[in-house]
Amino acid sequence: MSSNLLTSELAVATLDNYVGFDTITQQIEKKLLKRGFHFNVMVVGQSGLGKSTLVNTIFASHLIESKARLSAEEPPRQTTEIQTVSHLIEEHGVRLRLNIVDTPGYGDQVNNENCWEPIIKYIKDQHSAYLRKELTATRDRYIQDSRVHCCLFFISPTGHALKPIDIVVLKKLSEVVNVVPVIAKSDSLTLDERQAFKQRIKAELIFHNIKLYPYESDEDDEQEQALNESIRELLPFAVVGSERNVVINGKPVRGRKNRYGVINVESEEHCEFIYLRNFLTRTHLQDLIETTAQIHYEAFRAKQLLAIRESTHPTGAQPSVASTPTNTMLNSPMAPTVMSPSTIGSPVTMGSPAQSQKSVPAFG
Repeated sequence: MSSNLLTSELAVATLDNYVGFDTITQQIEKKLLKRGFHFNVMVVGQSGLGKSTLVNTIFASHLIESKARLSAEEPPRQTTEIQTVSHLIEEHGVRLRLNIVDTPGYGDQVNNENCWEPIIKYIKDQHSAYLRKELTATRDRYIQDSRVHCCLFFISPTGHALKPIDIVVLKKLSEVVNVVPVIAKSDSLTLDERQAFKQRIKAELIFHNIKLYPYESDEDDEQEQALNESIRELLPFAVVGSERNVVINGKPVRGRKNRYGVINVESEEHCEFIYLRNFLTRTHLQDLIETTAQIHYEAFRAKQLLAIRESTHPTGAQPSVASTPTNTMLNSPMAPTVMSPSTIGSPVTMGSPAQSQKSVPAFG
């Protein structure tokens, strides 16, 4: 039963005196501040697109080093690697454990066939690990969440269209994670070229039915729907990253200086970095975390549990109520051990995230 239905069925009672349950939000805030928050972000794109620089710019701190080749003697990577860096950052008493998942080597080989598979496998492995912990007989009070909440996908600023590898990888990623595309180093394009490039990318996303975050939801009010629509209009974000300060009119700002002038990273006239930062940290941080749990993880969890049921009772068999996997897990404390590492994970392919609570429309 939805919360809207409950509200429509129940009349609001009038209180004669102040009770005090309105402080529950303060109580929740106190507990959450004490526990802290987790946010896991993945960056995907070819070397040289400024992935590390952009992450450092977003969080205003040097958190991750570049993995690109810097010398001729350094051998190129032969496969896509997965490297995770964790930091605890704090702002005005709010502690955030930030996990940054880098993917050096992606798209850098002569033959890039299946170079995305280690990335998809890593995302699914985090779902598997969380599900195993969730179904353990004696589980932790607070399960460590390593599920990827957001994937920043970096598009090369060619000014033409998406590459075939971009289309394939965006399709696969959008099935398992919240994908936010960005046009890297957008200062290499003129404003007209940038706008035309964005329109071509949007057209390709619609044509290939690629679903991107933020998704539509019946739970959103009018203000949230308007905000999400404005975000969808901006996608993909045309961004510039910089960890250096340059002086403009006597004021230091983060930017890039060349012979033609200065690119102010935080100027809306120069790029859309400020929109991306506000979107990720100020308006949608919690929703990214919740959407990961409610859509992508739930789809994965349902697939795994259904697969276990099928393996326990093949199609055509009529198990008794007492012997169904659900009742077995409820009645036996040892039953969750059936969810072994060999059972949960790669053998089951992901379905569309549209099967869960929120509807995921085609981009557009």
